[in-house]
Amino acid sequence: MSVRVIVKKKGGHGGHHGGAWKVAYADFVTAMMALFIVLWLMNSSKQVQEAIGGYFKDPTGTAKMVGSDMSGSGENFLVSKENMAKLKEELQKTIRKVSNFEKLSRQIEMTVTAEGLRIELMEDEKGTFFELGSPQPSNSCNELLKALAQEIGKLPNHVSIEGHTDSRPYGKDSYSNWELSVDRANAARRLMQTGGLTAEQISQVRGYSDRRLRYKDNPENPGNRRISLIVQYLNGKGGADEVPASPQASSVTDPPPETPHSGDKQETH
Repeated sequence: MSVRVIVKKKGGHGGHHGGAWKVAYADFVTAMMALFIVLWLMNSSKQVQEAIGGYFKDPTGTAKMVGSDMSGSGENFLVSKENMAKLKEELQKTIRKVSNFEKLSRQIEMTVTAEGLRIELMEDEKGTFFELGSPQPSNSCNELLKALAQEIGKLPNHVSIEGHTDSRPYGKDSYSNWELSVDRANAARRLMQTGGLTAEQISQVRGYSDRRLRYKDNPENPGNRRISLIVQYLNGKGGADEVPASPQASSVTDPPPETPHSGDKQETH
């Protein structure tokens, strides 16, 4: 009886090594790509880092909110009711860079309201943002408003500007708290337009005199004298929601029209 012997010959190197080298090579290339991305990010601007970090935190939209085109944190920041708090954080970072911020911080307040983001610049007894009894802005007001305008000007949102006074008599029959509140609001508008806010963004400029006191129990409190900026929400169509006008407010553009003389009370500061 004969026995048949069958000899199986293995292939060359392919049978010995298989495809393991391909896996190792792919791991190496991936590691090198990750290294170069990290090196690139380390030398990128803060805005790019925030945009990329925001994408990985929330690929559905966070990157768009912080800006993704290296133009600044405000670009592509579509401010709606859902993310107005994010704008508040961004603007707070901006004003911290203003000189003398520590002295001004107690007189600056940002609040998210039903209208939008309300920014209040409140006076003290000596006058912080405007000269006493004058619509002339101070250096602090100039710097602060231009810094805010630079960021808000990157947004599609509309802005309304309000001027308020306390209840102290001004001392002139021809110029009352109505005129003063309007003139200060208009002065704020002009500063913000030179700082980057566009004319199309401004929806209203209003002077309230002493009709909307912040401290109603103390009508002569210096904190009643203030400028209010309202960054309005965007509506569903991409435009800004309208801010309802008050019959007691004086809405003007530059130059201001004649204002109501129903308020005889005037400001001494």
